[in-house]
Amino acid sequence: MSHLTSLAASWSPVLAGGDDPLSHVIPHELTFSWAKFGDYTLTNHLFMLIVSAALLLIVMPIAARAKGIVPTGFRNLIEAVLQFLREDMARPVLGKRTDTFIPFIWTMFFLILTSNLLGMIPLGAFAAPIDVHLKHIGGTATGNISITAGLAICAFLVIHISGLAIQGPKAYGETFLGHAPVWLAPLMIPLEVVGALIKPFALAIRLFANMIAGHVVIAVLLGFVVTGLAVVGPGLGLTIAIPSALGVVFINLLELLVAFLQAYIFTFLTTLFIGMAIEH
Repeated sequence: MSHLTSLAASWSPVLAGGDDPLSHVIPHELTFSWAKFGDYTLTNHLFMLIVSAALLLIVMPIAARAKGIVPTGFRNLIEAVLQFLREDMARPVLGKRTDTFIPFIWTMFFLILTSNLLGMIPLGAFAAPIDVHLKHIGGTATGNISITAGLAICAFLVIHISGLAIQGPKAYGETFLGHAPVWLAPLMIPLEVVGALIKPFALAIRLFANMIAGHVVIAVLLGFVVTGLAVVGPGLGLTIAIPSALGVVFINLLELLVAFLQAYIFTFLTTLFIGMAIEH
């Protein structure tokens, strides 16, 4: 038991980060020379977003080049997801224009999903004992409001540029009246403009809040485990540590579900907004 206590104490800076739970979700500037570009320093969240994009650029072509008429293994999994997103999610909304927008939809879904899943891997916990500067090397890119806002702005631009291009400025402008009488234009148009701005804001906040909440809860529960074993003691401490550890397992499983769910919700709502923009 004394060995367990000493082990918890030695790992407490790794598990709890030696800080409050928010230290696990706020962005941290990387302290490496390759992460500095003049006055700008790469953060762990932006670094993980780059890693997610690079991983997709490597993995997806490999899956696409897999041989055989009938897909098997990893290629089969990827094709099943691609087929579901195109036929069951996008086509009922976009109709004949599905193939025009499906590359953007696929890219958005897999980038968000990969970022969500990589954020569940405690890279900092594995790397910190090797080098303390690597403590914050990992992180959830989609747990940063700046990154989710960037994704939402991309969606916003695609939505409204597509509406203007496909319907034309006049017909697209009429959608802001919503088939209401012309005399209601002073009321309807401002409301529709505000609604158009709120949609990407809601996309960004929903993804950010869902991804950050689980990590904060996990950090708090891990803090309870460390406190129970290293501070309170092996006797009473186990009554705190064991339920907390079980809670960490449960929240991690829930986080896995949320990673897939939030990627789908963000992509589905973006598809829905595109469909509303390209059809009167």
